[in-house]
Amino acid sequence: VIGEVWSLVDKYYLDRTFNGQDWNKVKEKYTSLNSKSKNDEQTMKLVTEMVKSLDDKYSRVLDAKQYSAIQKYDLIGVGVTLMPNGDKQLIVGAPPVAGSASDKSGLKKGDFIEAVNGIPTKGRNAFDIIDQISENPNAETVTMTARTEGPDDLPGEGYKRDVTMNRAFQEVRNPVLSKISETRSDGTKVGYVRILEFNSLIKGKLEEALARLENEGANAFVLDVRSNPGGAFQSAVEISSLFFEDRIATYVVDSNEVELPFKTTKGRVLVNPQYPIAIWVDAGSASASEVFAGSMHDNCRAVVMGEQKSFGKGLIQAVYGLKNGAGLVLTVANYVTPNGTIIQGQGITPDIKGKVAIDFPGLSTDTSKVDFRDISKRLGPDMCTLPQPR
Repeated sequence: VIGEVWSLVDKYYLDRTFNGQDWNKVKEKYTSLNSKSKNDEQTMKLVTEMVKSLDDKYSRVLDAKQYSAIQKYDLIGVGVTLMPNGDKQLIVGAPPVAGSASDKSGLKKGDFIEAVNGIPTKGRNAFDIIDQISENPNAETVTMTARTEGPDDLPGEGYKRDVTMNRAFQEVRNPVLSKISETRSDGTKVGYVRILEFNSLIKGKLEEALARLENEGANAFVLDVRSNPGGAFQSAVEISSLFFEDRIATYVVDSNEVELPFKTTKGRVLVNPQYPIAIWVDAGSASASEVFAGSMHDNCRAVVMGEQKSFGKGLIQAVYGLKNGAGLVLTVANYVTPNGTIIQGQGITPDIKGKVAIDFPGLSTDTSKVDFRDISKRLGPDMCTLPQPR
């Protein structure tokens, strides 16, 4: 486990100074200490200590129970992590979650995934696969064409088979609350949507809420992400597709300073582009909430409002399964908004600052102070310019 975790950090960790440490010497130190360990518990304590030496509060070791619990952000539902290899082929990037459908099916780390539900994966990434599966979110199964390449096989050879797995999700709360908050004398009907977190249900539940509110006549929206700690960042990109299409939602910058653009999908827009939108943030809006707010703001689709700027968590953590059933959460990249705003340590600054609601105990859902005429002006071409690809 020491070597497994060390290699993951060595390959993917964002800070290439490793907190000013000689990472090879760190390996030597903990390998030596581990040689004296008498059981797995002592080994895991050493692994935890090694990761803590990075002095990164977001990178940590998970025990098997914690690793299983984090699967509420599993958007595929079979306990498998897909990622590209060095040749950009889609592979199983980590050992499947113990006891999950992918584990029971015999998928192993390093297996090539050549098709999903009969559609080839060549030229596509894990987010494309999630998009494909999201087209039928209630599907009970997913079929992957897997290929295991043995040590004597040539590239492209190996044991190939179709694996059909039952999708299962942990008990995950509905992350969306919605209502018509008010109807004004000028004909404005406000759809209020509270997004609690970006979990595996967010896209489908938000689609349902937006469709229902539009059917009820909503023609202006407040999207409330106050105290939303985030979740799966790809969900923030996915739900941006419900408001604008085929534009960059965020950039991800990895440890090699490679900037990867993530675009919204075509043909998914649910809300009339003319309807004004405000995104409500506070100091508790973090991570995927900030990606979503930055995406909507920079693409002239929403104005950000709130008394405080957002939290400022712009680091991306990847979750890796370990061979012993435990997991590793590791900082691997950071977010940059379409206009180039660095979220980490900065946050998203509201366009409309100060109190925007009547005081009530807790988080108020009052929208009566929101000036949608002003918001429409702010989102118009005279005051907002769409970002150019970087």
